Amino acid sequence: MPVVDVDPDELRTLTGHDEKSDDELKRDLFDLGLEFEGETEGGEFQLEFAPDRLDRLSVEGVARSLRYQYGDDRGVHVPDTNDADWTIEVETSTPDQRPYVTGAVVRGVDLDDDALDSLIQLQEKLHATMGRKRAKGAIGIHDLAMLKGAPQREGASQSITYRGVDPDGDTFVPLDFDAEVTPGEVIEEHPTGREYADLVADYDRMPAIYDELGLFSFPPVINGRRTEVSTDSRELFVEMTGTDQWTIDHMLNIVCYALSARGATIEDVEVRYAEDAPDHAVPAEGRELLRPDFSVDTKSVTHDRIETVLGVEFEPEEVVDLFERSGLDATYTLGESVTYEVEIPPYRVDVLHPLDLVDDVGRAYGFNDLEPQYPDVATVGGRHDRARLEDAVRTQLVGLGFEDMLNFHMISGVENYDRMRIEPGTGDDGEATAVGESEGDGDDGTCDPVFGAGKPVTITEPYSEDYTQLRTWALPSLVMVLENNTHRSYPQDLAEVGFVAEYDERENTYVAESHHVAGVLARHDATYEDAKSRLAALTRDFGVDLETTPTEHPTFIPGRAASVVIDGESVGVIGELHPEVLVEHDLELPVAAFEFDLDALRS
Repeated sequence: MPVVDVDPDELRTLTGHDEKSDDELKRDLFDLGLEFEGETEGGEFQLEFAPDRLDRLSVEGVARSLRYQYGDDRGVHVPDTNDADWTIEVETSTPDQRPYVTGAVVRGVDLDDDALDSLIQLQEKLHATMGRKRAKGAIGIHDLAMLKGAPQREGASQSITYRGVDPDGDTFVPLDFDAEVTPGEVIEEHPTGREYADLVADYDRMPAIYDELGLFSFPPVINGRRTEVSTDSRELFVEMTGTDQWTIDHMLNIVCYALSARGATIEDVEVRYAEDAPDHAVPAEGRELLRPDFSVDTKSVTHDRIETVLGVEFEPEEVVDLFERSGLDATYTLGESVTYEVEIPPYRVDVLHPLDLVDDVGRAYGFNDLEPQYPDVATVGGRHDRARLEDAVRTQLVGLGFEDMLNFHMISGVENYDRMRIEPGTGDDGEATAVGESEGDGDDGTCDPVFGAGKPVTITEPYSEDYTQLRTWALPSLVMVLENNTHRSYPQDLAEVGFVAEYDERENTYVAESHHVAGVLARHDATYEDAKSRLAALTRDFGVDLETTPTEHPTFIPGRAASVVIDGESVGVIGELHPEVLVEHDLELPVAAFEFDLDALRS
């Protein structure tokens, strides 16, 4: 999940609660579902966000939620907008792969250093989440004073144009560059261009946005230097392009609400798609749009469903009050059951189902205030044997000095394989090699199976490129934690008992599920022997026989790795992480690690 840096002083200012201490803010934030992960060197809170509440990816959004929680604000707020003075003309030459655009003008914004940093962070976090790393939606923010709009014959008085350009066509000076270059040269020579080159490399014509002076934005790659935003900027032009109109429109809403919270005024922008543009390149709403779209959505939920899910009896007026404290508006009608019609503000992209409304009611009521109740069934459940074994293993690991981790089951292929120097294989019968190494290292011309290199179970339509598959082993997750904790003191001894999965045609579901035990020791003197001593102590506590036989594994240093053999069966791997793995994860200390199948401890 995304981690956002939030200045507590800014939070106090924007909420109007200067009396709140840091500890009180942390408690209030936790009640919102925002977990405190630590502090930056500058004293900013590092908050982990649920991926559904993207409106909280900025200090302004967090402050808005706190004001509702404190009861200072109630119900749906929709900013007023001024009439459009600018138009975005969309030409037919726009690439078919990225046909959609939206925008808004923001006037009277006061961008001090904190506000500018917050805006940049919001932009990048929206890119990483809702924008799918700019593939689905990309944000460009420009200093309006540096734009010269073309005059219009009717409607808005000035315009910019979204069109396609040849890779070696018009030139501009991109951000952090001093020379004029073509879009093709940007993706070859500019660091940001190389990073996002894959998004446009297959396009015959590159997406480009022009004003009367020429090209000033090359979405989704980089903006031009001419329109760069600074603390002196007072009027902004916000444009967004993407593969889906709904996505970029809602990204725009989140940005506009954040700027409005700073006292800015939002001004409409007309978006006009060409009359001869193909239907697939025109939004369902039509060829002429007025943006931002601050229309309020409406969903319904019954009173019975709220009470059943939360286990609390409410009066209808209480439920309406809780909705308003969540930033929603609600009315109810009486009939066979009470039904609420709930209005959803434009920045909420997460309310898709009646249960999302129930969740808002429960959070406003206070999940900690819910009283546990036995379900109305005739039997009482018990713990599964595997769960008992997991708890016992965790207890022993903590006793051995490890800190217990709980990581996501989903991961990206880059983290699961590439950064650990392995390639996906096909299980015990397949082949897997170190990244960059040739196959055929064994006597028979093939490599030994590599632990963790199973064929992945992929997500058909992942919400984020960071979570595209189920992890095939747990060690990458622990190494990612070490990477994120380089600012913390050492030693860091971490362990996890967690779920892993591989694609397996022999299973009815084509998914082989299992649970692994993994541990890492990061310290200046970490060695293979340190990892083995803890592994030996763990296996001894469960009465199984442990052997460690030499092996080669791309993730580990040659000669410092072994197979974990329990009761005569090879079930895992142990060793010292390869220097390339350490460098890839910005780790400056040696790391010893082990991982094996949990079922091997069943005696």
